[in-house]
Amino acid sequence: MNEVIVGIGSNINADENIAKMLEILKGEVKVLQVSAMIKTKPIGIENQSDFTNGAVKIVTLQDRESLNKLLKKIEDQLGRDRSVPKFGPRTIDLDILVWNGEIVDEDYYTRDFLRRSVDELDGLSKK
Repeated sequence: MNEVIVGIGSNINADENIAKMLEILKGEVKVLQVSAMIKTKPIGIENQSDFTNGAVKIVTLQDRESLNKLLKKIEDQLGRDRSVPKFGPRTIDLDILVWNGEIVDEDYYTRDFLRRSVDELDGLSKK
């Protein structure tokens, strides 16, 4: 079993899209815990709605590549537009942050909201 923390972000119908994403995800993996959601200002492209960010802790038998494909498929199901700029508006953004206790996304170190969400689920900063 792999224990994973996945970062969540949305600034298009965030409450609705995050709820839908969690329902889809629960059908695919075991969801252990969901962090509190945090409102954040956009990074890079500032002329857009604030984001809702958080994280979800899951366990899965899937390897990292398979899980990443599943996350991209869920983003697509929820209408993620991959033609907009990297920091543009999105219905849902899902990124693997922690894989079996190891931080695997460098954004963890530069984005306070990611650290707060991960720490809430895992207490990594206390280890």
